[in-house]
Amino acid sequence: RPPAPMKLRDSPSACPSLWRSLPCPPAELRLDLVLSSGQTFRWWESSPGAWTGVLGGRVWTLRQDPDRLWYTVYGEEEDGRPAEAAKPDGAETDQILRDYFQLDVGLPALYCAWGAADPLFRKVANDFPGVRVLRQDPVECLLSFICTSNNHISRITAMIERLCQAFGRRLCRLDARPFHAFPSLSALAGADAKARLRALGFGYRAKFVSGSARAIVEGLGAEGLRRLRAVPYAEARRVLCALPGVGAKVGAEMGRDGERGPAAGADGAARRQVADCVCLMALDKAEAVPVDTHVWRIARQRYGAALGGRSLTPRAHQEIGDFFRGLWGPRAGWAQAVVFCADLRKGQEPAGSRDRAWGGRGRDSCGDGPP
Repeated sequence: RPPAPMKLRDSPSACPSLWRSLPCPPAELRLDLVLSSGQTFRWWESSPGAWTGVLGGRVWTLRQDPDRLWYTVYGEEEDGRPAEAAKPDGAETDQILRDYFQLDVGLPALYCAWGAADPLFRKVANDFPGVRVLRQDPVECLLSFICTSNNHISRITAMIERLCQAFGRRLCRLDARPFHAFPSLSALAGADAKARLRALGFGYRAKFVSGSARAIVEGLGAEGLRRLRAVPYAEARRVLCALPGVGAKVGAEMGRDGERGPAAGADGAARRQVADCVCLMALDKAEAVPVDTHVWRIARQRYGAALGGRSLTPRAHQEIGDFFRGLWGPRAGWAQAVVFCADLRKGQEPAGSRDRAWGGRGRDSCGDGPP
């Protein structure tokens, strides 16, 4: 018999002794904006204002009040036995959250500096406080963003859930909902991984997820990928672009499910964007600005920047990134996260883009011609 599920704890009033908190006002962090904006795909709004997901091989529920970030951590199943309630180990779990949300970076001062440099940023900033860049596990971030090619947030979230259920270790069940760890590299590098991913609906992405996992296992390893945090941005991006699905051409391959990959012309921009997303969200490259045709359109239409020619070439990609780095400074990728979140929430762009992911290049933005 499967172990009995634990009850989901959706507020500190449920088992107060199993909750802890950190000082954290909304100006520093807004869970509802950060966890739903396509940086990560492992969190779910389990009840109004409460977010439950997997971080660091554990299941957490988070929520906020006006000046604190509250959290609880669930125990793990062992040998088929039900998980027991786990009292958070204060110093360790506090540090995991501080690191994940990069809470040592003071956000209000950055908003102030970005707003002083950019009136357009200042227009959206008041409505979207507390948008910060997550510091994610490099392996999980990389393999997740390979799945974002020609995709959108809700579909990517479902794909990552299937990936974890099929290949990841089960952690626990909350109210009968199972939660799994992100798969190990070895699980995704196995001989049958590509076929299993195809069966799960990954289409042409299946060979890139399994291929990148295999390339990392046989090459720099998970620790080597993590060590890219200490190298310059250009070097980290070069290493990432050597991986299948990041550097290999996708082309217009037709998957067994009838889904085509991005057109060959769009592929270069797509993979550069995946590399930049990983640099920004996992490898401490705060200056990385992920660029797709949507961001190019913003640069040209809203900022009047005449950048590149009629297509999103490597040169245009570099020029756009340099433009925003010149405007917003060394944390330009963080400023872009605020603008991206504002566009996502306000639905200012054409149909289909509201649910697009950072690396997704939704149908309205996957061409390689002028925006």
